[in-house]
Amino acid sequence: MFANERRPGRPKTNPLSRDEQLRINKRNQLKRDKVRGLKRVELKLNADAVDALNELAEARNMSRSDLIEEMLMTQLTALRSREKSNFPRKPAFM
Repeated sequence: MFANERRPGRPKTNPLSRDEQLRINKRNQLKRDKVRGLKRVELKLNADAVDALNELAEARNMSRSDLIEEMLMTQLTALRSREKSNFPRKPAFM
């Protein structure tokens, strides 16, 4: 009924539907990430944690993703160094 009716707004510049465009863009993004050695990780956080991360990321002039990666890498480095100092111990019975 309204398929042929012209409406005001931005003209269609791409022959693909919006869903198809999103799918292609997502596929291309995943390819770019793979080339950069990135892997996708999803997690759920409460709103307070997200707000705090957003504020800190903005204060540091970085993306939230970069901030989370920096925080994780710092914590992993600290944990690894702690483990190295506690291990490898020879068992007492040897």
